[in-house]
Amino acid sequence: MRKYFAEFIGTFMLVFIGTGTVTVAKGGTLAIGLAFGLAITMMAYAVGGVSGGNFNPAVSIAMLINGRLSASDTIFYIISQFLGATVASAMLDFFEHALNLPKSVGFGQTDFPKISAGAAFCFETIITFLFVFVILMVTSDKFGNATMAPVAIGLTLAFLIIVALNLTGGSLNPARSFGPAIFAGGTALSHYWVYLIAPVLGAAIAAFVGRWMGSED
Repeated sequence: MRKYFAEFIGTFMLVFIGTGTVTVAKGGTLAIGLAFGLAITMMAYAVGGVSGGNFNPAVSIAMLINGRLSASDTIFYIISQFLGATVASAMLDFFEHALNLPKSVGFGQTDFPKISAGAAFCFETIITFLFVFVILMVTSDKFGNATMAPVAIGLTLAFLIIVALNLTGGSLNPARSFGPAIFAGGTALSHYWVYLIAPVLGAAIAAFVGRWMGSED
């Protein structure tokens, strides 16, 4: 249960800090990207040794494909990640009400009002592929660096989100998008299929490319 709680609290921190920076702190593009990236880095150092620090169903699926995670652990990791994201959004909802913030503030939900669903799907697939590929390489036995891996992963996430904010909001993570979408509703919820399928596809491609590049012994 410790590793499942580690995935819960890590995903909670990611969504609570990241979306809280969007809604409560009203941060700019750089602040938002760094909030998500540094949340991953902090929790990878804190509990990565317990669970591996996935905090993302797409990452867990890539780990399953490459044999780093069992099927049973993958299922419970994903459940824990979705619960962490949902509870984080519930907490954010509570504190937004405490601050009497208007509904227009939202929950840091991901959406793509400026581009088509096809373009959004393609973009989320690409950026998740890049993110998961970096994770697989920097955590591999052959090429990895256990000390610096969380920093590399966090910075990669931060700058991919900075690029993505004006297009899709930069999800790369089905759980991260699920929690806010449940509370925001509207197009964030009806468009959720993009943020569910595209990251999983990108992660699966990254798993095979990483294996081809030698990430797995």
